[in-house]
Amino acid sequence: MKIGELSALTGVSIRSLRYYEQQGLLVPSRQENGYRDYSPLAEEQVRTIQFYLGLGLSTEEIAGFLQCVLKNKEAFCREVLPVYQQKLAEIDDQIHLLKNIRSNLEERIRSILDERQMDGQEEER
Repeated sequence: MKIGELSALTGVSIRSLRYYEQQGLLVPSRQENGYRDYSPLAEEQVRTIQFYLGLGLSTEEIAGFLQCVLKNKEAFCREVLPVYQQKLAEIDDQIHLLKNIRSNLEERIRSILDERQMDGQEEER
């Protein structure tokens, strides 16, 4: 299957497919004319890559376990759990940071509204 066909089947751009190839996630064979030739399994590979990207994993993280999960259940791939745990810790850190930012913004909004209210009362006198 050619790259355009794989792109049409998966909804993934040709540029992204080439990037997956550069990252070692997708390995097509080459025809005599140099065109990429993807196996029928490439569609499943691309959908699997997209699934893990959707979980917020990088292509480097995915590369560490992709071949295993394509052949086995995740539970049998020892590389997956540490990656998930690390990603969850990163998300928890981001949530903590965002909560602090939210709190600071709420405080600034209250301060501005309080100051406006005080200025409004002084003008009425």
